[in-house]
Amino acid sequence: MAHVFGSFAVLAIIFSTAMAADRSPLQDFCVADMNGQVLVNGYTCKTGSLVQANDFYFGGLHIMGNTSNAFGVGRTPVFGTQLPGLNTLGISMARVDFAPSGSFSPHTHPRATEILTILEGSLEVGFVTSNPENRLISKVLYKGDVFVFPVGLIHYQRNVGNTNVIGIAAFTSQNPGLISIPNVVFGSKPDISTDILAKAFQTSENIINSIQLKF
Repeated sequence: MAHVFGSFAVLAIIFSTAMAADRSPLQDFCVADMNGQVLVNGYTCKTGSLVQANDFYFGGLHIMGNTSNAFGVGRTPVFGTQLPGLNTLGISMARVDFAPSGSFSPHTHPRATEILTILEGSLEVGFVTSNPENRLISKVLYKGDVFVFPVGLIHYQRNVGNTNVIGIAAFTSQNPGLISIPNVVFGSKPDISTDILAKAFQTSENIINSIQLKF
């Protein structure tokens, strides 16, 4: 009997792990019908006879993203919305460009692990483990280096060189999601109450008000 319960426990662990990623497709492909009116954890399938090669194609990753913003970061996503053939396949990617001193602020992808490959430049990266350890794991990457950010963990990237950085990020979801920690905490609509944030950050409500105004 103990052996049976042990088997069930193992199956439960495997099942819960499998459920953490996008579900496996039940057909060869399900090209997204962008005009479909029904959304069930993804897009409905385009009629098979109407599927064409361009449904599985995206051009443009050779073009540098726009880094003329406050963060000096440009991002070119290739998710299910940009590449309909990705629908239900559980993968996606993006090109990320960093101007000198450009920095991708602490953020998380709630639905995907990210693997980042550096094509040009040098980039400091890091992620923070969960409570109670909250340990920062960081490294400087160079051309040809690869780094993994586990699903759900807060991470960042920063250009530490004098030239532009080009990176290619791959994700284990067609729609990994992006939660920017500063935007979520200080730029929510409506605002999180200043007294809650003041207590959380052990500072004054005036300082919280000042930060919220920037977002």
